[in-house]
Amino acid sequence: MPPRLVLPAARCRILTTPRTLRTTSARSLSAPTASAASVASSPTSSRVRRGVSLGLRALLFASVGFIMAAAPAYQSATAILSPPSDADTLSMFSPADDDALAKEEFIDSHPLTKSLRENPDFIEARPHMKIPPSWRKHNLTGGTLIGPGKVAVPPFSWTEKNGKEFVQISHVGTDLCGHMGIIHGGFLATILDEGLGRCCFPVLPFNIGMTAKLEINYKAPAMADQYLVMRARTVKVEGRKAWVEGHIETLPTREGEEPTILATGSALYVSPKQAATMAKIYPVT
Repeated sequence: MPPRLVLPAARCRILTTPRTLRTTSARSLSAPTASAASVASSPTSSRVRRGVSLGLRALLFASVGFIMAAAPAYQSATAILSPPSDADTLSMFSPADDDALAKEEFIDSHPLTKSLRENPDFIEARPHMKIPPSWRKHNLTGGTLIGPGKVAVPPFSWTEKNGKEFVQISHVGTDLCGHMGIIHGGFLATILDEGLGRCCFPVLPFNIGMTAKLEINYKAPAMADQYLVMRARTVKVEGRKAWVEGHIETLPTREGEEPTILATGSALYVSPKQAATMAKIYPVT
């Protein structure tokens, strides 16, 4: 058996770092890191504060803008939810010039006006004045067609309490013509459509009706720059439907003068099934 070689045990030393040295080293390493973090956090905090400040300013300006933009909407909502009464509308119009004032006074003092006011069965109003001012520019008969050269003053109207009759007096200017000096037939159709509808509104559910059928017969040219009278009467009512007939005639301007019938019309109006909802959104007639 070969002899075993026995080597002397190797001496190994494990070097250890003294605890105090480790603590000192950790502190020395962590100190620059903390300092760097504090230096780095300074511009970051500044940016955050600046961003918050800009955000608050933007919110402030946005809030002011929203309030300014919402003001007309609030006024319109108030006018819709609390519309003026028929009596209120009689004092809501102020003529803008002498021409409008003259037309206003002529209608106001006419014998026909006086006779209608003496009839206890009629309610006088100027219905177009119930439309909120901010909406009138979007309304054909209450805004677009109102003004110098057109319908100089909002029409005067009288409605019988039971919805049986309706009378309207207005003046038509020189800017509503088709042929030169003759009022456009489409404008007369608009007067008939609206007047016939207003006549039957009181007998329809929620006082709302939509035109289902309209027939017009033109009898004579309607000359520009004159006063017109629209007369209507409800002839039949069945549930949500109402049939109305009427005509447009001239308003006599001299004693003993007889009116001339310019156009006649008949129409069917239907109160829509969603009339209850419509009345809440737009309770203006």
